[in-house]
Amino acid sequence: MKRTHSITLALGLTAIIALSACGNGDSSTEGGSEDKVLKVGATGQSYPFAYKEGDTLQGFDVEVIEHVADKIGYDVDWTLMEFSGVMGQLQAGKLDTVANQVAVTEERKELYDFSDTYSYAWTQIVVAEDNNEIKGLDDLAGKEVAAVLGSNHAKNLESKDPDGEINIRTYETQEGTLNDVALGRVDAYVNGRSVLLAQLELNDLPLKLVGDPIVYEEVGFPFSKDDTELREEVNQALDELREDGTLTELSEKYFKDDVSVPINEEQE
Repeated sequence: MKRTHSITLALGLTAIIALSACGNGDSSTEGGSEDKVLKVGATGQSYPFAYKEGDTLQGFDVEVIEHVADKIGYDVDWTLMEFSGVMGQLQAGKLDTVANQVAVTEERKELYDFSDTYSYAWTQIVVAEDNNEIKGLDDLAGKEVAAVLGSNHAKNLESKDPDGEINIRTYETQEGTLNDVALGRVDAYVNGRSVLLAQLELNDLPLKLVGDPIVYEEVGFPFSKDDTELREEVNQALDELREDGTLTELSEKYFKDDVSVPINEEQE
């Protein structure tokens, strides 16, 4: 199976301006080539969803969208920047979609149309292993809690704190957040349960998950409202990947668990 992709490192205003010439939904390259290109954004720092190992971009979301692209005859052109940046690029019409665990929310559905769900997530709290004070959401009042800027996990935490009693410290990326929890620089951190389990397995840090999940979520690929044809192609490819077991295989590869099914089905 042939899979080709390129990676664009988009950093700062200069890169954003440079990308402005790329129109959304244009499936031909400059110079009139008939090659179809899917312009996809990611952070490149979101283990195990979309992260770089050396010069290679990999991860669950990366492999899913590249399998999708193979099925519908597209090459993937990657743009990497912070999460809020790639979502801004998508909204500006400079990307076709984002493959970085974008949760489907009512707020986002006002801006984008989502593909069918390809994975499920739930926001979870992680604390230092010797922290016996924080056992769940109710114990976060007055505490300093890390969250990635622009992520839905940050918004989920805010939604559960209407009186602003939690001191939320936002990070541009998830890099360093777990270390800050382990070192006591923050009291806790919120992210997806699946990514936290994968990170705790990868890194030998004295941390533990506590409490029930804060919010359950569905994850899909966001598209601009006028990109119906491409979204339908992606949905057809996702159906095939679900039926042939590819989504389950990729899920178990990265999480040792099947996050491609809802939690109630997973527990049956």
